[in-house]
Amino acid sequence: MRDADRYPLLDAIASPADLRALPADRLADVAAELRAFLIETVSQRGGHFAAGLGTVELTLALHYVYHTPDDRLVWDVGHQAYPHKLLTGRRDRLHTIKHKDGLAPFPNRAESEYDTFGVGHSSTSISAALGMAIANHQLVAAGAAQPRRVVAVIGDGAMSAGLAFEALNHAGALDVDLLVVLNDNDMSISENVGALSNYFARVLSGRLYAGLRESGKRVLRRVPAAWELARRSEEHVKGMVLPGTMFEEMGFNYIGPVDGHDLGALVATLGNLRERKGPQFLHVVTQKGKGYAPAEADPIRWHGPGPFDPASGVIHSEKASGPTYSQVFGEWLCDMAAADSRVVGITPAMREGSGMVEFERRFPDRYFDVAIAEQHAVTFAAGLACEGLVPVVAIYSTFLQRAYDQVIHDVALQNLPVVFAIDRAGLVGGDGATHQGSFDLSFLRCVPNLLIMAPSNENECRQMLYTAVQYGGPAAVRYPRGTGPGMPVAREFTALPIGKAEVVREGRSGLVILCFGALLGACTAPAAASDATLVNMRFVKPLDEDLLLALAGRAEAIVTVEENVVAGGAGSAVLELLEAHGYSLPCLQIGLPDSFIEHGSRGDNLKDAGLDPASIAVRIAAWWQPRAAATGRRRVTAGDQ
Repeated sequence: MRDADRYPLLDAIASPADLRALPADRLADVAAELRAFLIETVSQRGGHFAAGLGTVELTLALHYVYHTPDDRLVWDVGHQAYPHKLLTGRRDRLHTIKHKDGLAPFPNRAESEYDTFGVGHSSTSISAALGMAIANHQLVAAGAAQPRRVVAVIGDGAMSAGLAFEALNHAGALDVDLLVVLNDNDMSISENVGALSNYFARVLSGRLYAGLRESGKRVLRRVPAAWELARRSEEHVKGMVLPGTMFEEMGFNYIGPVDGHDLGALVATLGNLRERKGPQFLHVVTQKGKGYAPAEADPIRWHGPGPFDPASGVIHSEKASGPTYSQVFGEWLCDMAAADSRVVGITPAMREGSGMVEFERRFPDRYFDVAIAEQHAVTFAAGLACEGLVPVVAIYSTFLQRAYDQVIHDVALQNLPVVFAIDRAGLVGGDGATHQGSFDLSFLRCVPNLLIMAPSNENECRQMLYTAVQYGGPAAVRYPRGTGPGMPVAREFTALPIGKAEVVREGRSGLVILCFGALLGACTAPAAASDATLVNMRFVKPLDEDLLLALAGRAEAIVTVEENVVAGGAGSAVLELLEAHGYSLPCLQIGLPDSFIEHGSRGDNLKDAGLDPASIAVRIAAWWQPRAAATGRRRVTAGDQ
C-alpha cells in the first residue's frame, strides 16, 4: 500500500504552509497519521522515539499558528524534533536519520531552513531565541527586516540546566517579544491539567485580559500604593491557580499549564500569544511516548530504542559480544562502593547510558543524579571530596566540555581527589558531531595535577578506575562507546604503576608505534608487518618519560595513535617531551582530523576519520616505507598487511 493511501493528509503536507491551509478541525487527523508514521518508521531503523511521540500535537500547533520559517522556532536538544522534521519536507528521508549521509539526529541549520539553530546539547534554546529576537528588533528598527516572532521550545529535562535560567533572567529584564514554551514531559500529567487550567490559559493569554492588564497599569502607576496593591493581588490570584510565580518574578507573563495533547487549547492559546508583546512563558504538559502503550509505560527505555516490532513492543537488541565499557564501569563502581564506604557516584542525567542503574539500586544513598547540570556535577563532587568522600563523576566526553572551568578551578586547582569516568570518549556513531568525544585529551592534558588514563581493553579499564581512586588526586579514565576486544575482566583490584606504559611487542625495524587507548588492537597487524615496537601507553599524563627517551635513543621514527583530535592530543604530548630532551625524530600522528565527524555507525565514523584497522595499516605502511628504504630497513608494502 502506498504512503498516500495510508497517510493521505501527511502526503499532502510538503511544508508547514500546506498544514496551515487545512481547517483546524483536521489537525487531530493529521496528528493520528503523524504518530502512526513515526511508530512505523522508527521501528524499522531505531532513533529517538518517546519524546517525539509526546510533541506531536505541540509541533502541529506551533507550525499551524506561527508563520514558519519566517517566524523562528528554536528546539532544545532535538530529541523531540522528529515531528518537526516530518512537517518540514523531510518525511521521505526520516528512515535515514542517524545513519551515514542521512538526516541529522538533531535540528541542523545546514539541513533545512526550518532548523533555525543547530542543537544536540541541552538548554541552549532560550539563549539562542533571545539573540534572534533582539537581532530582529534591531534590524526592524533599522528598516532592514520585517517583524517576526521567535519561539523557544524547551523540555525533556533541559530546564534543569543553569544556562536556561541565565537566559530567562536576561530575557525577563528586556522589552523583547519572545515566547518560551516549556514542554513538561514528566511521566505523569499534573493535576492542574484539564478543562479548568486550559480555560485559564486561554483567558490569561487573550486580548481582553491583556488589554485590561495594560490599561490598569497605566492608570494605577499614577497612584503608587494602589499600583502595588493591584500588582500583588494579580500575583496572588495567579499563584493560587497557576504554578508560574517563579517565571513571573523573572519578568515573564506565565500561562498554563495547558494540556499538550489538546489541539484546540494549544491552537487557541498560541494564537493569542502570537499577538502578545514582551516575554511570554507557556507551560505545556505532555506525555512522553504518547500514543504507543509500551513507550507510555516505560519512556526511559523507549527514549532512543533500536529497531522494534510495533505490534509486540519487543526491541530487537543486537547480541553483545561481551560487556560494554559502560557495563564494566558500572560493575566496578558497585564493587568499589562495597569495598570503600567513602565512594559516591554522580551523573548528570545519564544513569542508564553510564551504566549506573545497579549502583543506584544497591547504593541509593550514595547515588546522585544532578539532572542536566554538568557544571554543578563537577563542583558538587569537589565539595564532597573536600569532606573526605571519594566522588566518581560518570560523564560523557562531549558533556564534560560543558564543565571545563569547574574541572580546572574547582577540582584540579585544589588538587581534590575526584574521579572522572569519561564515557563515549572518541567516536560515538549515530548521534553525530554534537556528541563525538573528540577533544577530551586535548583539553584535559594541559590541566595541572590531573592524572589521565586511556585503557586498551575492558580489564585495563577496571584497573585504571581503581588506580584513579588510589591516586588521591584528580584523575580521569576515558573509554569508548560499546564493547572492547573481549579481554577477561579480573575481579580483584590491581593498581597500575603511575605513568608506566606497557611494551606489547619488541620490534627491530626502528619504527615505534605508541598507542593511547582502545585502538591498540588496530595497531597489532601494522606493527607486525613493519616489525615495529608497539607500546600500549596507558597514561596520557604523566607520560612514561623513561621509556620514551629510551626508545627515542634507538628509534628511526615514531607513530602515535589516538582516538582524539591530533591538535593538542596525546601525540602532541609525545613530541613536546622529545623536543624538550633534544630529540628530533620523524613522527606520524594518527588521530581525528581537524573537522567535525558527522553521524553514521561507529564503524562509519572510524573509517571516515581514517582510524579503522585497514586505514591505520595503510597509513603506517605508506609513511614508513620510504623511510625504511632510505635507512636500509626492511621494505614494507601494502601487500604485507
